[in-house]
Amino acid sequence: MNRKMIFYITGEMVILEAILLVLPLLVSLIYGESCALSFVFAIAAALALGGIMMLIFKPSTTVIYSKEGFVIVALSWIFMSCIGALPFVFSGEIPSYVDALFETISGFTTTGASIVRDVESMSKGIQFWRSFTHWVGGMGVLVLVMAVLPTTTDRSIHIMKAEMPGPVVGKLVPRVRQTAKILYLIYIGLTILQIIMLCFGGMSLFESSVHAFGTAGTGGFGIKADSLAGYSPYIQWVITIFLILFGINFNIFFLILMRKFKSAFMSDELWTYLGIIAVSVLIITANIYPMYQNLSDSFRASSFQTMSILSTAGFSTADFNAWPALSKGILMLLMFIGGCAGSTAGGVKISRVIILFKSVRRELRRMIHPRSVSSLRLDGRNVDDQTINGVGTYFAFYIGIIMVSFLLISFEPFDFETRFSSVVACFNNVGPGFGAVGPMGSYADYSSFSKLVLSAAMLLGRLEIYPLIFAFSPSLWAKK
Repeated sequence: MNRKMIFYITGEMVILEAILLVLPLLVSLIYGESCALSFVFAIAAALALGGIMMLIFKPSTTVIYSKEGFVIVALSWIFMSCIGALPFVFSGEIPSYVDALFETISGFTTTGASIVRDVESMSKGIQFWRSFTHWVGGMGVLVLVMAVLPTTTDRSIHIMKAEMPGPVVGKLVPRVRQTAKILYLIYIGLTILQIIMLCFGGMSLFESSVHAFGTAGTGGFGIKADSLAGYSPYIQWVITIFLILFGINFNIFFLILMRKFKSAFMSDELWTYLGIIAVSVLIITANIYPMYQNLSDSFRASSFQTMSILSTAGFSTADFNAWPALSKGILMLLMFIGGCAGSTAGGVKISRVIILFKSVRRELRRMIHPRSVSSLRLDGRNVDDQTINGVGTYFAFYIGIIMVSFLLISFEPFDFETRFSSVVACFNNVGPGFGAVGPMGSYADYSSFSKLVLSAAMLLGRLEIYPLIFAFSPSLWAKK
């Protein structure tokens, strides 16, 4: 284990966060807000901590293997969350550090679960930082580092594999740094395009930016108490369309840019994703039509909420707590599924669901025809047994963590629907659940212990379990 390299890169991440905190500082200065000083203190703390770590842990070798990649990712996210909570505390807008940490982890993991009851009373600088954490965490903070800093070794693919969501992560081009740059250029391009389109809809540059950050990172933090319900149908449709785009595997965008249309549209995951959207929207539209008595409004509300939940963004234009049981059941199912692998969306990922169903079907066929030989194919290629076994293991961990998390918060004075949907919404990085934590509610009434449990669930869900498990495994740290 290259311990010095682990803490050195973690120190780099903390320094990067200090640089990122300059943006909300500038926003605070532009609006003449007193919270600007809180960002100055947070930047100073980040520079001091990061500088000390890089000075003390300067490595003699820069080699990174898969185990170092997992640990670097886990520690970087934890350190950045701890530092990112400081502006909320220093400004006094979220005085409790546990609450501030919950809000920050929710931001970086693009969950969107919030303890803030009155978001409209928050300063512009804090609102900007709150939403900007979505954008930073959406593509991955370490992928950003690989995009802007020279990589010392191509083994840094292990960091990308540990941070990027999905069962399989590879390089788009031979060099990891070039791959990271391509991903971020696509990410930035789509974000800027959305900001422009939102501005055309009457939003200010500030409003357009914070909502584009929340859409790009599929996070869901807004600046209005009713989320997006008060905005025009045009705004809601623009965000719906971009939620669809950010829920797609970014490799497909790269293939389209390279004019490899056949390869791009051969994706089983893409067509399954679009099929799930179409079926869900049609069923929910028909189910809620008696409530709205207007096909246009029903279709728009259904489309928006379907995409908000499937992409795990968590924005809302309606109180879906009041929708019929069938619509709520579909939304709950979509919470589990999530978006495509290699997107900014959370959840299990559609590729894993496809592999799981195909592997079950293959096993059933083997039971009937024991001597038959069949392969499992995805996107026209055979899926190796290692990937199939990995998906099965992930599902086992997935169910286990949800059960343990639910039991740990079972003492809370909420009904089953609230407690269960809280765990599912946090672990799948969705944000709002049902009951007291629905789109019109918050997580403020949970105890500090439960907020820490749910914060851990958010990190486990965003990093897809393994990095945190390995980071806190004594055997991995033990000297051999």
